[in-house]
Amino acid sequence: MEKVTSKKLLPWTKNDYILNIFVYAINVIIFMLFYVATMSITNREVSEVFSDAAQFINFVVLIVFIFAVMAVYFAFEDRNFLKSAVNSEMIFLIMELSYIVCFASGFYVNYYLRPLALVALLTLFLTNTRTAVFVDVLFCMVLFLFDAFSGMKGMFENNIISAAYFLVTGLTSSAVAIYFTKNVYSRIKLLALSFLISVPTVICVAIPTVSLGSNDWRALLCAVASGPLSASVCMILLPVLESFFKKVTCFKYAELTDHKAKLIKRLIEQAPGTFNHSMVVSNIAEACATAIGVDPLLARTCAYYHDVGKLRRPEMFKENQTDGVNPHNDLTPELSANIIRSHTQDGYALVMKNRLPKAVADVCLEHHGTMPILYFYDKAKKFTDGDVDILQFCYQGPKPKTTIAAIIMIADASEAATRALKDRSRENVLEVVRKIVNERMKLGQFEDCEITLKEINVIINTVVNSLTGVYHSRIEYPKVSLDEIDITSSGEEE
Repeated sequence: MEKVTSKKLLPWTKNDYILNIFVYAINVIIFMLFYVATMSITNREVSEVFSDAAQFINFVVLIVFIFAVMAVYFAFEDRNFLKSAVNSEMIFLIMELSYIVCFASGFYVNYYLRPLALVALLTLFLTNTRTAVFVDVLFCMVLFLFDAFSGMKGMFENNIISAAYFLVTGLTSSAVAIYFTKNVYSRIKLLALSFLISVPTVICVAIPTVSLGSNDWRALLCAVASGPLSASVCMILLPVLESFFKKVTCFKYAELTDHKAKLIKRLIEQAPGTFNHSMVVSNIAEACATAIGVDPLLARTCAYYHDVGKLRRPEMFKENQTDGVNPHNDLTPELSANIIRSHTQDGYALVMKNRLPKAVADVCLEHHGTMPILYFYDKAKKFTDGDVDILQFCYQGPKPKTTIAAIIMIADASEAATRALKDRSRENVLEVVRKIVNERMKLGQFEDCEITLKEINVIINTVVNSLTGVYHSRIEYPKVSLDEIDITSSGEEE
């Protein structure tokens, strides 16, 4: 697949290596302390489990090996993610908090109440599906070691069998959790689906209950509650982790696109034309993001806020001039261009001031790149005898640095251009969108972002489909006056 730009790997420094090694070493020690604490709480002595030095070394080696596998995975799969020691610490903290909750619920309440899908849910919402699957597999292996060596038992007398049983249960519960909740953006829906997460645990309790002739209904009820417990604890911990590690989850994006959100409410009240434009762009951007496999909710959120900088001077933008008065008629082209292009910097400043995600602020700044404002450039040429400096009529950039910023750039310009068309047939819309994309490619607007030519073609087709759906042709209604029709007499008996 040919790319406009190749994927950029961030260079590692000596400090990056040192910090990551330090984080991994500290967290290995923390897990060893967890093990000692587990044995102490369960009234077991170290000598009961580690009868000799070799056995203790084996346990340590297994823990170190599991975390080494995690480091190798991220080094090859997502090196940029691993570069930040903060990300590594986030993964470790998720595993540590999950172990504490699992141990507390299993030891003090019931072994089958443990929220085995908690790691999967937290990692899924804070990172992505692939990372969630991998981290959950590692956590289940760590939990297996703790269960096996610390003597935690379920219905089986042999703690190794119990540990193996719950290794399988944990993996299946988490797989169900990831599959059913990866596209969930509502906390209520997450709670509703959480009962599906309990199904593997219920099955794993039911099988030995029947085979061993047990009547442990308490264990069965706890198994049913394990899924909702995973979802509930996830919703409690998620805002804390989100704030501490400066991550943005799908729930946060859903809140930002609510029409009651502060800046969106201001757009509705102060710049209704810009708001309506942003709504159309958001639908287009979401469709494009879905089509090429990037985050549709992030694309939608960025589209909602991409023109929020127009709130500083809403009357200076055509879509908000409902009274027909255009202030630019009394301004020089240079001043008009400066006002128009400043909405990108104003948007960035406003978004950051309101502590919205930086990804949203970046799109405010980048969605026009360094494109020229041709309307005022042409106006200046008419009023000037000499040459006109085109740079005075260009946005100051930067160019889009992400695929989503590129999507917003295309969708924004395409919506505005299509709205101005008199004939909005599919052929005309396609011609306009292609012209917009070709102009931006000619001026190198996509050279700083990771987007392929294939993705650009998919985006073009998606934008055209969306715009022709929004601005579809309508039948011409006949000019018949209701005064000519006697509705009251119809249907009366003669």
